[in-house]
Amino acid sequence: MVIVFDEKMLKRGLIFLLFVLLVSCKGSEQKQEAGQFELQKSSFLSLNGWEKDDFSLFDKSLKNVCRSLIKKNQKSLRSEHLEYSLKEYQTHCRKILEISDKRALKRYVEENFEPYLVKFNGQSQGKFTSYYEATLKASRERGGKYIYPIYGKPKDLVEINLRDFDASLPNQRLVGRVKNGKLVKYYTRAEIDNGQLDAPVILWGDNEVDIYIMQIQGAAVAELPNGEEVRVAYADNNGHKFRGIGSILLEKGLIKSGEASMPQIRQWLNENGESAKKNMLLNERFIFHKIVSAEGPIGAMGLPLVAGRSMAVDRAYIPLGSMMWLETTAPDGDKLNKMVMAQDVGSAIKGAVRGDYFWGHGEEALAQAGRMNARGQYFILLPKGAEVKVYGK
Repeated sequence: MVIVFDEKMLKRGLIFLLFVLLVSCKGSEQKQEAGQFELQKSSFLSLNGWEKDDFSLFDKSLKNVCRSLIKKNQKSLRSEHLEYSLKEYQTHCRKILEISDKRALKRYVEENFEPYLVKFNGQSQGKFTSYYEATLKASRERGGKYIYPIYGKPKDLVEINLRDFDASLPNQRLVGRVKNGKLVKYYTRAEIDNGQLDAPVILWGDNEVDIYIMQIQGAAVAELPNGEEVRVAYADNNGHKFRGIGSILLEKGLIKSGEASMPQIRQWLNENGESAKKNMLLNERFIFHKIVSAEGPIGAMGLPLVAGRSMAVDRAYIPLGSMMWLETTAPDGDKLNKMVMAQDVGSAIKGAVRGDYFWGHGEEALAQAGRMNARGQYFILLPKGAEVKVYGK
């Protein structure tokens, strides 16, 4: 959770802040579905399609995570429902970074890790969607068709996590700002659109719909007038609840259930001017961005995502940095059974068995990601001998 204070009142407000957090954390806690979280030990022989995965690009995703994990000075990787010791993982990561052959890497994983089927209330099946890295046209300067701001993180937004004050508290943020000495919610999308925000503009876009879709996806590649490409990454959000534009349009009867893929939604928004603007503002969540130099879009771990080998999960259940075996179905009906890294999160990705598969960049990725909505299951791979704690409820 995140709360905003100006510097002058931070010191005298800290005691009051802690009181508010401790009293209200139960009521403000992110709602989770009630039920039993469990891990069921399995084997690599039971993983559908395991023998077909050649670890292409997975080695890149895994090694990116390993380079990050070996620098961490903590005892475990932890979510609210699962915790396992980091020491063994770090030992394996050091060896993994020395393995250049993908087949040898796969053998190492088989010999040193064990797959566990993730289940909730006895069920292993869940929902799997997909996302992609959007593309838009932008300029560093305002002018001509480039009139729509892409905002950086505002200075008056400060983040505070409950768990930083007490390890027993939920791992969540409060977001707000200080007005007349009182803590209030941060500006909504509509308030920002009305000019309430004081934040840096990192780029100017030529299409408001493309910027909106970038906010849904979290990142984009911006094509500048001189041909240069700039990667725009997620920086923060205003703390308000996310409401999907597809759901909004369906609820109002503006589109039909068979017309709710991302390409179809984008077309509708581009064709319906004022109505599109009005409905986009109903999603109060607003994303702030930053320009980064990276090989791919940056996920919640601060690492580049790898197309087809990174996935967003609910970190209330799955610790970020975990190796996962995914079993689901692609939009064309083909089996999507492969290794992925749990590297990212999403406002709509909630649940013990819930994943958002990163498809990649470009129009083909958009076509695939926009249509994916499938059932499936996944396994988490845990180091052999690691201390594992499951907090079921």
